[in-house]
Amino acid sequence: MSPRKLRAIFLRMLLRRWPPVFFRVVHRRETSMASSNAHHATGWAAGAISAALAARYGYRGHFHVWIWLAFAAGLAGATAPDWLEVAWWSRKRRLWITHRTATHWGVGWIAMLFFSWHAMGHHPAAAVAFGFACGGVMHLLADWPNPLGVPWILGRHSLNLWNSGHCDLIVVAASWAGAWFVVSRVWVQGGGPLGLLKHLF
Repeated sequence: MSPRKLRAIFLRMLLRRWPPVFFRVVHRRETSMASSNAHHATGWAAGAISAALAARYGYRGHFHVWIWLAFAAGLAGATAPDWLEVAWWSRKRRLWITHRTATHWGVGWIAMLFFSWHAMGHHPAAAVAFGFACGGVMHLLADWPNPLGVPWILGRHSLNLWNSGHCDLIVVAASWAGAWFVVSRVWVQGGGPLGLLKHLF
C-alpha cells in the first residue's frame, strides 16, 4: 500500500473520531462558565458599590482618585478568578491550575470582602481591596448556577439552574439590583444612586 493511501486512510479515521471529542470539550467549557459579557457587566455593579462606599467614608482624594480606584478594582475583580488562572509568565498563556479551583475558592474571596469592609474606616486602600473582593464574589455568584459549580468551601457546589450564556440577563439584573440597593442606602442622605454621578462629575 502506497504512503499516499495510508495517509488518506489515517486522515479519514482522524476526521471520524476527532470532531465529536472536540465538540464535547467545547460544549463542556461553554456550559461550565458564565459568559465574559456577564462577568464584565457584574463588574460594573461591583465597581458602583465600592465607589459609593469609598465616597461614603470620605475617601475621595484629588480628582476623586480613591473613588475611581475602587470602581476600577470592582471591574478587575469581576474577571479576576479567571485571569488569575492564566500563566501570564509563559508564552503559551495556558492555565497553571485547573479551572474553578483555588482562584474560585469562596472562603478566600468572602474573607477578603469581610476584612476589607472592616478596614474601610481606617485606610482608603481598603475601599480598593473591597472593590476587588466584591467583584470576585459577584463572579462566583454568576458561575454558581451552571453545572460545574463553585468550590465555596471544599468541593464544588452547583445550583444546576442553567447552562452558561442562557440566563445572563438574570445574573446581570440581579447584580445591578443589588448595586442599586446598596448605593441608595450608603450614599449621602437623600442623594440616592444618582448622587454617585454628581459627586464624580
